[in-house]
Amino acid sequence: MDITIDPASAVPPYEQVRTRIAELAAGGRLAAGTKLPPVRQLAGDLGLAVNTVARAYRELEQAGLVETRGRAGTVVTARAAGTSVRAQQAAMAYAETTRSLGIATDQALALVRAALEDRR
Repeated sequence: MDITIDPASAVPPYEQVRTRIAELAAGGRLAAGTKLPPVRQLAGDLGLAVNTVARAYRELEQAGLVETRGRAGTVVTARAAGTSVRAQQAAMAYAETTRSLGIATDQALALVRAALEDRR
């Protein structure tokens, strides 16, 4: 994940993490449903205390930008990504259907691209 912490900044590290994740989601680099790294992993990657990253995730969740699903992890919400809930649900239904049909991911994506480009 593209997050850099500036230790010289007056902005606390948890706020830098929170802001950057929100920016990545709003800018489309983190799509709705994207799973964020576990708190401990991201803290280690950034050289931060676990509680610092946990606070950032907690504040993102309180704002409705991420959703924690227990052992399944923390994911970006449709709200954060600027995606409608209906569009996210349609994407999930399509993914489940193609998986059940045994269609490979690259083929499923190609089918979607073809359908989106078909403007008849």
